[in-house]
Amino acid sequence: MGSSMEEKVVAVIMVGGPTKGTRFRPLSLNIPKPLFPIAGQPMVHHPISACKRIPNLAQIYLVGFYEEREFALYVSAISNELKVPVRYLREDRPHGSAGGLYHFRNLIMEDDPSHIFLLNCDVCCRFPLLEMLEAHRKYGGIGTLLVIKVSPESANQFGELVADPVTNELLHYTEKPETFVSDRINCGVYVFTPDIFTAVRDVSSQKKDTATLRRVSSFEAFQPATRIPADFVRLDQDILSPLAGKKQLYTYETMGFWEQIKSPGMSLRCSGLYLSQFRMTSPHVLASGDGTKSAIVIGDVYIHPSAKVHPTAKIGPNVSISANARVGPGVRLTSCIILDDVEIMENAVVTNAIVGWKSSIGRWSRVQADGDYNSKLGVTILGDSVAVEDEVVVTSSIVLPNKTLNVSVQDEIIL
Repeated sequence: MGSSMEEKVVAVIMVGGPTKGTRFRPLSLNIPKPLFPIAGQPMVHHPISACKRIPNLAQIYLVGFYEEREFALYVSAISNELKVPVRYLREDRPHGSAGGLYHFRNLIMEDDPSHIFLLNCDVCCRFPLLEMLEAHRKYGGIGTLLVIKVSPESANQFGELVADPVTNELLHYTEKPETFVSDRINCGVYVFTPDIFTAVRDVSSQKKDTATLRRVSSFEAFQPATRIPADFVRLDQDILSPLAGKKQLYTYETMGFWEQIKSPGMSLRCSGLYLSQFRMTSPHVLASGDGTKSAIVIGDVYIHPSAKVHPTAKIGPNVSISANARVGPGVRLTSCIILDDVEIMENAVVTNAIVGWKSSIGRWSRVQADGDYNSKLGVTILGDSVAVEDEVVVTSSIVLPNKTLNVSVQDEIIL
């Protein structure tokens, strides 16, 4: 299929809901996980910005089961900022990754798009969507998956796949296998033709038929009704696995970075990845300073225009400072996310940490960790409105909201 100027594209970003993202606590206690700031922007902003670069983009849909009011302000602001319609669609209940897409098929097809991008909100990558679309058109299948090569040791945490090395056809797909299958994994970014809706409908019909057959068996009749609804369709197990090897699905391999933002620690890692990408794509959003009129800035740093940073502070690398934060004299910040309205007083040090909204860190205090993003306590997390008093050291700990620390702690979860 040629890339006709009349062809329209829509994008769907799956944002999940409050029953998801529990591993993201305490940061998701007072904000939906997709709106948590990473590299100075809400998590969902990064895939939205990537979609904005697609030619003939008609609409971006955010699909999830958060309350609509939680996304209303953001959706309005981002639509105005990017000059592209963004709309939040609330599922009445979880339908699965493919089922959610199918549930809103009439709305998604309103603009008669030739292609539909499907992205997961908690994916952090370069989002090579234009390259994917070009490859997808050449392949001629109903869908193309973004894939990446990872270490064999970590592959089984994801969906592993085997693709034809010449044609890139998806030959085999298995979700989180117990034994090693491949070092290529599914990145959670897809482009489909509208034929994907037929594939989902077929799976739904098969599930309904199976459920009907099971109900007539005498054994099933006496069992409690714990069946998964027929319209709950998972993209990985119900669509990708059965269609693999049938010349329907293809892969596009990215050589860039890729991570999944499942934990607070990983959000700090991904903040650094996006900040380094800004160095190439949007250097104007990064801060600079040599310690004369403004703070010394080392490496990739984002400072919100409303934040106040003392000229004697030293910031970076991998630091993001949000709105109305106040950073005092002699403060040292490295590898950290400082959220709105935080105050960091004289000569405090923050490294490998996330400091929650309205928190304060006293004079000569330290908030630190070893920086192992995959470890539960590898990044220190201060929840909303935590006060660390003067000369207190908080190491490798998670502190829930509204706590005051007047003694040093290490390797603790403070409830």
